[in-house]
Amino acid sequence: MSYIDGFVIAVPTANRSKFIEHAQTFDGIFLEVGATRVLECWGDDVPKGKLTDFRRAVQAKEDESVAFSWVEWPDKATRDAGMKKLMEDPRMPAAGDMPFDGKRMIFGGFVPVVSLGK
Repeated sequence: MSYIDGFVIAVPTANRSKFIEHAQTFDGIFLEVGATRVLECWGDDVPKGKLTDFRRAVQAKEDESVAFSWVEWPDKATRDAGMKKLMEDPRMPAAGDMPFDGKRMIFGGFVPVVSLGK
C-alpha cells in the first residue's frame, strides 16, 4: 500500500503566485525520485475552530492563507530512498528560498489504513 507525506503551512496570501511557482519548480523532483503524485492545495474553506484548527496549527496570521500538501509514494521504502535522494539533489539548496515561514510547517509520514476510489 502507498505511503503519504503530508504538510500544512501558512503562506502570506500575497505570496500565492510565488508559492505556486516554488511548488512547480521543486515538486517535480519528488516525482523524479519515486513519488507517484504531489498535490499542493490552497485553503479555500478553512474555518476557525473553537479548540483547534489548521490556522492555529501553523500559527497563521490574518494576512496568511493555509496550504495543505501531500506527496504519495508507492511504499515507505521508496519514500525513504526518495527522500534521501531528494536531500542530496544539487537543486535542493535553492528550495530553501521559500515564500513562507518553514519553521511553522507541520509535516509527517502516514500509512493509509483505508483507501477508497482511485
